[in-house]
Amino acid sequence: MTRIADTEQASILSGPESQFCVKLICPDCRNPVPNIVEDFTSGDYVCGDCGLVLGDRIIDTRSEWRTFANEEGDDPSRVGTAANPFLDGDQLDTLIARGGDSGSGMARNLNRTQGRTTGQRNERNLVQAYKEISALCDAYDMPRSIVDIAKQLYKKVEDDNLLRGKSNDAIIAACIFLACRQEGAPRTFKEICALTKVDRKDIGRTFKFLKSKLGTNAGTTSSDDLIARFCSNLNLAQETRTITRLLTQKAKDMENISGKNPVSIASACIYMASHLVGDGREPKAISEIAGIGEATIKATYKILYANRADILTPDILARYPKASEANLVTP
Repeated sequence: MTRIADTEQASILSGPESQFCVKLICPDCRNPVPNIVEDFTSGDYVCGDCGLVLGDRIIDTRSEWRTFANEEGDDPSRVGTAANPFLDGDQLDTLIARGGDSGSGMARNLNRTQGRTTGQRNERNLVQAYKEISALCDAYDMPRSIVDIAKQLYKKVEDDNLLRGKSNDAIIAACIFLACRQEGAPRTFKEICALTKVDRKDIGRTFKFLKSKLGTNAGTTSSDDLIARFCSNLNLAQETRTITRLLTQKAKDMENISGKNPVSIASACIYMASHLVGDGREPKAISEIAGIGEATIKATYKILYANRADILTPDILARYPKASEANLVTP
């Protein structure tokens, strides 16, 4: 290939640009507007005016689509699947297909033998657990970050050999429960029980075991973390949610209610706030959403009602015109 500097064209330019004005032109035609053709079939640079070959063995930089399928068909794949950060190794293993041996059965036997290896078996168990975690989290529309944290926790359990003597379903349920807490979107034990079909006691024991062995920060569940989701499921207005949050913050400081379950406090405050604005919800409806008994909600509400003078401060009643103490239900 020949590169010739077109000095006549470069002289038109002034300043630093003239030092870098270099063109690829045909040495025979010397056309100021070169017509260079890249012939990828032969691998040559060719002058489009006179046909002079200016360069050879050029590299084709266009996309190369090839078929890597075992059978005939359209499979334009250039590379393999993306690397999975939750699996060990470089993930460059060779997988033996079952077919393609003209019916001799040799490929099937080799595939079966390969599947019996220890590395393949451990990886297969991890992939199966990851699929189950993803399916369970998708059922509750949990964000991707919670799914990834749950997978990381499960992989750490697998690497530390903590699965021995424990139910795999309980481990998965505890990992999801722990991931929700770490991401600031906690779920109640009853919600995880309904999702995974694992007994609540098993989840609690496994959760405490993983928390102590992994040394991870599990965080805590507060009433504020539950109010938004409970109110959304009950189709309550934004005004009711704001009042519920204010009532919850004031209820935390009460001595006779501070030690109660956050779910009970949140449910009772929702019951009180909904009636306060005239859009009351029955304890049964709140119980189905929160996963606690109606008697618990009524007992906690009874304490709130007895201390309503301290909870329903004048600023709350003045800020929200719909709020009226006369709307409250007498326990």
